Amino acid sequence: MDTDLYCLTAEEYSLGRSNIEVVKAMLNAGIKIIQYREKEKKMLHKYRECVKIRELTWDAGATFIVNDHIDLAMMVEADGVHIGQDDLPIEKVRELVGGKMIIGVSTHSPLQAQDAIDKGADYIGVGPIFSTRTKKDVCDPVGFEYLDYAVKNVNIPFVTIGGIKEHNIAEIKARGAKMIAMVTEIVGSENIEKKIESIRRKLSGVYTR
Repeated sequence: MDTDLYCLTAEEYSLGRSNIEVVKAMLNAGIKIIQYREKEKKMLHKYRECVKIRELTWDAGATFIVNDHIDLAMMVEADGVHIGQDDLPIEKVRELVGGKMIIGVSTHSPLQAQDAIDKGADYIGVGPIFSTRTKKDVCDPVGFEYLDYAVKNVNIPFVTIGGIKEHNIAEIKARGAKMIAMVTEIVGSENIEKKIESIRRKLSGVYTR
């Protein structure tokens, strides 16, 4: 999971474009990790989208993660599944998916981070750093304190997430974050390829602590 940007789907904010159109643009821009996250759609619709996204990510050599739905991730042969604090226990998910599938876990505190690591998570989400509206059940922002802790203490890959935009991403990287998740800033851009190029230009000039 050695990459700079971790992108997620959010069709509600995609300016009328389908998830497939958005994913194609992300892959064209060189994105190497994409998470499918759709809360409201019917399962059959999610399945059909994931089948297509799995094909696209395979062709592009990109990692494909499915949010929440372990069964869906297994059916489409995704590379991994991402779960939250209120989802199934990590150790039970591991029993289902086996040793090869990536398991990511959302965490909001050092205690949750250590618990996820102890139970075998392959990576964790660290956030939300800033307030975000893309999730309806999101917790309060954790700010920089938890990010600083993760940079110093977390020994597995972690992705920094939550309200991150082009105007504040340099500060996130400067604090030591290596993999950064963005949702609306990318899917809500009129030109996704140009937006990603612009963000990466900003990141390339940042020196971490």
